[in-house]
Amino acid sequence: MRNRFIEVIGLIKQSRANAIHSVNAELINLYCKIGEYISHKIQHAEWGAGVVTELAEFIRRKEPDLKGFSDKNLWRMKQFYETYKDSPKLSTLLREISWSHNLAIFSRSHSEQEREFYLNQCKQEKYSFRELDRQISAGLFERTMLGNSKLSAVMRESQPDLSNAFKDSYVFEFLNLPEPHDEKDLQRGLMRQMKQFILELGKDFLFIGEGYKLQVGASDFYLDLLFFHRELQCLVVFELKADKFRPDHLGQLNFYLEALDRDVKKENENPSIGVLLCRDKDSEVVQYAMSRSLSPTMVADYRTKLPDKRILQKKFRELISGR
Repeated sequence: MRNRFIEVIGLIKQSRANAIHSVNAELINLYCKIGEYISHKIQHAEWGAGVVTELAEFIRRKEPDLKGFSDKNLWRMKQFYETYKDSPKLSTLLREISWSHNLAIFSRSHSEQEREFYLNQCKQEKYSFRELDRQISAGLFERTMLGNSKLSAVMRESQPDLSNAFKDSYVFEFLNLPEPHDEKDLQRGLMRQMKQFILELGKDFLFIGEGYKLQVGASDFYLDLLFFHRELQCLVVFELKADKFRPDHLGQLNFYLEALDRDVKKENENPSIGVLLCRDKDSEVVQYAMSRSLSPTMVADYRTKLPDKRILQKKFRELISGR
């Protein structure tokens, strides 16, 4: 009988969420207006830099209950306005996330493309501040852009909407893996930390199972990890290798994809995708190995520690300059 009232609980929660969203949007509007006001006053030499400190002190004296208007925060509002004043297409996204999320993005991103990427990620993935901070530190933007550049023609043809779905490199610092470790250690660690693993993959990935059994003829085969991707509407198999990529790894993965498409995939679903997740890889060897592959596969590596963002940024700049 209690289930009769579930809809009312849903209405209450939705109303609260709408109220919080409205308050947040209005707060971002206010900060933009204050930032614009300060920017224009300073730009037209009406105010010197010291006047912002005087303004913060004035607000503190006149309205002591108002919090968040220190001179440091007022300067951030100015910087926030100046960062986005020429980016009207991002205006709606800014109001979808909290001020703390916005601060992290505009203060730590180096381009409009990067800012737009993290704004979209926050909206789609519903990152907490801690999750956003971790993804920026882990170079999610650079790893995803590098991953987009490594998608094969076969993958692009089979899935036109692949952009940002896969990464060139995955970061598993949360596993605390021993050194050395093997595939079983990696698989057990990922299973124990599935919530963190899904966060690293993206929340469109739905976990189906580990050691997923495929029967072909009289033989049994077991996939390391099998997922379903909601947006791409396809099965995604991750094969784990705790050593460096070898071309013969692809043969096994291609076989698994063929078996999935023949025996597991539903008629309304798109062709399955395979990700070979290796401890290390030589990009040139991968390029040669993938050049004649007719299966939608990609090769990514994984790291057990947060990457050096400077190295990722250097690789990304090389990718951009090479286009």
